[in-house]
This record gives sequence, structure tokens and C-alpha cells, in this order.
Amino acid sequence: MGCSSSVSSSQPVHRTNNIQSSYDTRGTIVVYGMIQSPATQRVLATLIEKGLKFQLKVINLKAGENLSRSYLEKQPFGTIPALDDVDGFTIYESRAISRYLEMKYKDKGTELIPKGNIKVEGLFEQAASIELSYFDSYANGIVTERIFKKMRGGEPDMNKVAELRRDLAKNLDVYDQILSTQSYLAGNMFTLADLFHLPLGSLLLKCGEDELFESRPHVKQWWNKISTRQAWKTVQAMA
Repeated sequence: MGCSSSVSSSQPVHRTNNIQSSYDTRGTIVVYGMIQSPATQRVLATLIEKGLKFQLKVINLKAGENLSRSYLEKQPFGTIPALDDVDGFTIYESRAISRYLEMKYKDKGTELIPKGNIKVEGLFEQAASIELSYFDSYANGIVTERIFKKMRGGEPDMNKVAELRRDLAKNLDVYDQILSTQSYLAGNMFTLADLFHLPLGSLLLKCGEDELFESRPHVKQWWNKISTRQAWKTVQAMA
């Protein structure tokens, strides 16, 4: 099965194609990235869950805009996304941005990191580490082979895909055990730990890797809950 993506938008987001645009961004949260980027999507989903207004400024990687002096002042590694807050504070790395937004705008929109006691917070940190350690690298490897390598004119290494799929399947078996006793990875509350799975998880499904989710009943139920949230539907409509 091939990979596909939709192109539409139901979210009123300002977009510009150059970070040197004269558009007045004072008092506006600005995200620098590309809507096709999983890392950018992670930040956009967080912003929408929090009910925050923002502007997306497109950084064209093919045109090398990520290596311009003005962008490197914001993100010295030249990757996307980066974010300017309303007060001019700049931060990069998608998970760090998402955590920052939750802490800065705690009283807005959906609460995405539980507070209350050290055990609850510790379980969130555990769940966030699970996503990074046991999902991201494997899913990203499959998506890189099956989507991004083709975009660069190459052919996927299906032996590598099979190896990554096997390892990810073993990890998702453990997910299924965890989710058999709780609704979400950190407990019974939707958190950033769940949200962080959405971009790459959606790309896995678009590449025909449905079995990874469908064959595990608790993973399937969890995925259906998190992937049908309105904030994520809005991000997908933008892509």
C-alpha cells in the first residue's frame, strides 16, 4: 500500500513562506516549520489542544531556508520546528516546545501534564520516556524508509523496514499490556505522552502498517481515542 496525505485546512492559521516576512508577529505565537513535518505537527497539536492562537511560518527545507542566518539564530542546528512566544522568547525541539507551552499556559485548554503529586508526575515522565525510547526511533525508521527516502528519489530498504517492524511490534505488545489496565500511557488522563505518538503513528497507518495497531486490542482502542481528538483532526486537515 502506498503512502498518502490530505491537503486541506479547517483551522484559521496565518502562514507565510519566509521568516523575513514583514508580517507583524508581535503578540503572536509563531511556529517555524513545515506542516508535513511530524515534529512540527507535534507542536501544532499541542497549541490547538491548549486553545492558543498562532501563526505558522513555513521554513522550506528544500530551498535551504533552515540554513539561513536568520533561522539559525533561532535554531542553531538548522532543524524544524522552532517557536517564538508572544514575549519574544524562542525555544526549539518539538517535545521541549510542547512541554513549555503546557507549563506556560497551564490554565488554558486541555491539561496535558498532570499535576498533584510526585507519583502522578513520575508516571507521566515514565510514559513520555516510553514514547521516546520504544516507539519514536522504530516508527521514524519505518517512515523514513517508506516515505522520506522516496521523496528524496531513493528506494526503501524493505529488509530494514521488516527489522524495525519486528522490534516495534514487540514493544507494542508491551504497550498492549500497559493499556489493558489503563486508558492512556500515563494513567487514565490524555497527556503529551500520548499526543507525541500521533504524527508518526498516523504516517505508519498511511503506509499500510495498520496491523501494528489493529492486531492489539488495547493499543487499537487507545489509538482510536487519541487519533480522533479534534485537535489532531485539525492538524491533519492542515497537512
